[in-house]
Amino acid sequence: MKNADINIRDPFVLCENGRYYLYGTRAAGFGMRTGGFDVYVGADLENWSDPKPVFDSAACGVNGASNWAPEVHKFEGRYYMFATFEQKNGNRGTYSLVADSPTGPFVPLSDGALTPFDWYSLDGTLYVSPAGEPWLVFCHEHVQILNGTVCAVPLSRDLARAVGEPVLLFKGSDAYGVSYKEGERYVTDGPFLWRTGNGGLYMIWSTFIHGYAQCLAVSESGGVTGPWRQLPPLFTEDGGHGMLFRDLESGLRLTLHCPNRSLDERPVFFRAKEHAGGIEIEK
Repeated sequence: MKNADINIRDPFVLCENGRYYLYGTRAAGFGMRTGGFDVYVGADLENWSDPKPVFDSAACGVNGASNWAPEVHKFEGRYYMFATFEQKNGNRGTYSLVADSPTGPFVPLSDGALTPFDWYSLDGTLYVSPAGEPWLVFCHEHVQILNGTVCAVPLSRDLARAVGEPVLLFKGSDAYGVSYKEGERYVTDGPFLWRTGNGGLYMIWSTFIHGYAQCLAVSESGGVTGPWRQLPPLFTEDGGHGMLFRDLESGLRLTLHCPNRSLDERPVFFRAKEHAGGIEIEK
């Protein structure tokens, strides 16, 4: 399969064992009751295997109105998936799952969501501090609070539960180039953190700035709790919910889905580079 053949949202790449493992939301129906997630395996970011199921949400009792945004991180020798599902009260939340291989099968690890039970939350991503402390960075949705936020909560060492209260990092209305108006909705989607070679901590995330956009922020303290300062967006051409990774040649890459139209979404890859002022992509 080629990238043009793969209809997913929220692409996420794990580079492991000389291969790329591509995950994402099954885009048909925006990932609602779609039965779980797949992985595509490739060696060059253009040619991929057919999709292989890696998590069966129906069998695990979470095939509800959200099967969204799977991320797979290697941590202490195992593979952990963070994905958004509908909780028992109907609210969305990010769960953790685990497997011994990037091709699964993944099984539930957390007992329900890592995010607050009474919140509409989504798009949790794992961040591990230089001291080895795991955090979940996630979004509190605009559908509940109008002005969506990005928050962080510390996790247990086994990644199975939250061990503190969420910390507010910033609001959707803080996005670079956005003018806040009382009562309007501001989306926060898809946070992902990246530490540069000079020690700077950056976050990419998505919102709408004259269309769907890939935003960029920097932690002025170098830590996950910030404060976070918004920078000019990386991409404003109807694409977002991306992530950064090192390719097999150690080059920096950004992947995101574009366009943001239902059933037209495809994984897109850009070369990226770090510089003194942050991160930029090569178009």
